[in-house]
Amino acid sequence: MNESLSYFMMAWWDPYLVFLTAAGTFAGIYVGVIPGLSVTMAVSILISFTFSWDVNEALAVMAGVYVGGVYGGSRTAIMINIPGAPAAIAAGFDGYPLAKLGLAGMAIGVSTTVSFFGAIFGIIILACAAPLVSEMALLFAPRDYLLLSLLGILLIGALSGESLAKGVFAGVLGVLIGTVGLDPISAQPRLTFGSMSLMGGIHYVTAMIGFFGVSEALVQTLDLKKKIIKQKVDRILPSWEVILKHLPLSLRCSAIGAVIGALPGTGGDIAALLAYGHAARSVKNPSRPFGQGAVEGIIAPESACNAAVGGAYIPMLTLGIPGDAVTAVLIGAMYIHGLKPGPMLMIETPHLFWFTVGNLVMASIFMLIFGLTGIRAFAKMVEMPPALLMPIIVILSVVGTYSIQNSVTDVYWMLAFGVFGYFLKTYGFQIGPIILGVILGPIMDINFRRAIISAHDSLGEFGLELLVNPISLILTLSTMMLLLSQTPAWKRRMARRRTTPPPGGSG
Repeated sequence: MNESLSYFMMAWWDPYLVFLTAAGTFAGIYVGVIPGLSVTMAVSILISFTFSWDVNEALAVMAGVYVGGVYGGSRTAIMINIPGAPAAIAAGFDGYPLAKLGLAGMAIGVSTTVSFFGAIFGIIILACAAPLVSEMALLFAPRDYLLLSLLGILLIGALSGESLAKGVFAGVLGVLIGTVGLDPISAQPRLTFGSMSLMGGIHYVTAMIGFFGVSEALVQTLDLKKKIIKQKVDRILPSWEVILKHLPLSLRCSAIGAVIGALPGTGGDIAALLAYGHAARSVKNPSRPFGQGAVEGIIAPESACNAAVGGAYIPMLTLGIPGDAVTAVLIGAMYIHGLKPGPMLMIETPHLFWFTVGNLVMASIFMLIFGLTGIRAFAKMVEMPPALLMPIIVILSVVGTYSIQNSVTDVYWMLAFGVFGYFLKTYGFQIGPIILGVILGPIMDINFRRAIISAHDSLGEFGLELLVNPISLILTLSTMMLLLSQTPAWKRRMARRRTTPPPGGSG
């Protein structure tokens, strides 16, 4: 125990390591803020600068960028409805309506506080339950990842508007966009229409910037004379009453995030979505209706996606399997420094595990400090006149899109998605399911193929496995219950139950 504690404190005793962690966290926050600059890209670039460093120094700065970047994406999602990262999409569902009510400071304060809480929760899970959670993650078969992705799209479709049909249509549209390019197994072109530029597919960040950024700019330009809403930033930290009231929700969603983060190949975006769906269904009396500025709609996804950071480290350190794209890059960095992540890591280099835990805790503390500073300056973004702000958003969207792959074609696609997204918003379609479909489409595609192959190309055997395997059965029943809960008959029944007084009660 004393040895583990000394390894844990290694990240705190060295002033240079503290500085590197702080610098990485600060940089990660502002990388996460800018659409088009991903945390994965930032960590990848860092490898080329840090390969000659001491291993602790390299891992310290990368962990800081990771923790800060996951949190940073929610700031622009709340302020101007442009998520800096896919994991921040859900935070904008209620964060942006709060900003339009003049409560952007409060929204970011809540977001920062619960992000810190979720990050610490995920790290505790990493420290205490790494082997157990890793074993559970290994039980997930390709069919389970397929069901998990399908459940995510149905959840967002059901929660992002009045019409499930419109939400599902938007999700399917996103899946089609996400599957453009070469087939991952046969390498045959799909939906490319003979275009060489589409062979590599359409990058999800290109779609995200177009559908969120440019479409929002087009919507705002129709009302350039609307009254500017002054933001209230007199109180940034939420009161203890608010924290304690929503502590059970934050705990539940942090647990969701840690478990989902530990599933290889998932990450904070799916965790945030499932947590948002859980909150929308479990919170009986939200502060406002979900989608119109509910504080619970910020607490749930932000707790989950930050807890997923600690969860994603679990399979990386104990199994050598990346939990998400960033940990996939981190595995490469560890190999460069002569480390072998996997079952023998905690036996051969136990100091590395506990150093990583201590380093993540420190990065989370710096995230809280840096996250609560500069909010007043950020709030000025919402108070800028649309005639000035919208051109800036379009310019940043173009620059961010071009920086992904240095491709002008990506810029054309981004602008086209922006115009298309504008018309979709005009007719009441939600953008969130489209982007989730773009992200989850390739995951659903490859895991469906793998599931069919494992079932010996038999749909009958595939269907039987859905009913025999406990995890598959739970996910299948959850999907069916979600669909059932959206039928008109079920909604009428639930409405009657809410309006019918209990037996023996006063009428």
